[in-house]
Amino acid sequence: MTVTLADIQAAADRIRGHVERTPCRLSRRLSEATGAEVWVKFENLHYTSSFKERGARNALEQLSPEERARGVVTASAGNHASALARHASLLGAPCTIVMPVGTPSVKVEKSEGLGATVVIHGSGYEESVARAREIEAAEGRVFVHGFDNAAIVAGAGTCAVEMLQNAPDLDDLVVPIGGAGLIAGCAVAAKALKPGIRVVGVEAAMYPSFLARREGRTVECGGPTLAEGIAIKKIGDIPFEVADPLIDDILIVDEPDFEEAVAMFATVEKTVAEGAGAGGLAALLRHPERFAGRKVGVILCGGNIDTRLLASVLNRELVRERRLVTFRIVHDDRPGMLAAMTAAIAQAGGNIVDVVHNRLALQIPAKSTEYLIQIETRGAEHDEAIASALRSKGYALETS
Repeated sequence: MTVTLADIQAAADRIRGHVERTPCRLSRRLSEATGAEVWVKFENLHYTSSFKERGARNALEQLSPEERARGVVTASAGNHASALARHASLLGAPCTIVMPVGTPSVKVEKSEGLGATVVIHGSGYEESVARAREIEAAEGRVFVHGFDNAAIVAGAGTCAVEMLQNAPDLDDLVVPIGGAGLIAGCAVAAKALKPGIRVVGVEAAMYPSFLARREGRTVECGGPTLAEGIAIKKIGDIPFEVADPLIDDILIVDEPDFEEAVAMFATVEKTVAEGAGAGGLAALLRHPERFAGRKVGVILCGGNIDTRLLASVLNRELVRERRLVTFRIVHDDRPGMLAAMTAAIAQAGGNIVDVVHNRLALQIPAKSTEYLIQIETRGAEHDEAIASALRSKGYALETS
């Protein structure tokens, strides 16, 4: 099975007017932060906030009227589910989505709200696929795989076509790898339109499945990752065969890098990225020497992140930057002690966010109290200044 530039151009014709042409813009501030000239393709601006609409629409457009009437089925708990549900509904095709047990209710409700019938089955993705295949056989549905499907790959490739129309001088195209449908389609388009371009894949450290397959190694993939959209244990056969000869390099990214990239998209670009969606920027932050002085295209491939998780990521980044610090002080339990500490912090310009006044900590003397004071600062230097002000008043403290 192969996918060609002609297939991708045909896909572009099919989806035109049905799938958003998302902006691709130069980010001056991300360029300053990374040392590269960074162009961002905002695939988080699709209706379902993910590039998956491209492949879903392309696959559905190629069904016959009789196949559409029978409907489609897939297994997914993520962006493919939303994309297929939406475009099947728009085309009047019944859509069933099998999701594993434990899928967050918000994802179930989203797919149902987009017109799909959701079946909960299996402890993981493979068991959900098996159930979807049973539905395919029993009901005559068309199974639409989320990435191991030539039409899905071709649809995804339209993203790179648009990028090179907006930024034809790109030196590098950096693409997150999950099931590899996106990088396969984009690599075909990019290499055909600009043979000298470098295609770089990005994988999460806990899920290096493409790199392992390329090197003929067996690795244990698993664990909780912020980049859940690319937490795939087994690469699709079709996208691997298409992409492997075309990918110039694969970079591995750790969890703090994904967090920094998500936070930077929010604070610098004022846009929301899910962990996987921020993978390209994470690679630039992790490996700046690979891209210094080059024109780099980054695909922000999705923006579906739980708001509570986003809030946590942003606060964790404040902690890393030491703009949010916690001082632990053990001192005498006497009237006025807390007031004296907070006065010293205020005089140094710190903003107190939270205070825990704990008399019952067993690891401290009975006549002492443990104070945990969370403070907002202007950064590392300000943090040190506040700590010095407290120490000068005779308070011994630990910082976290």
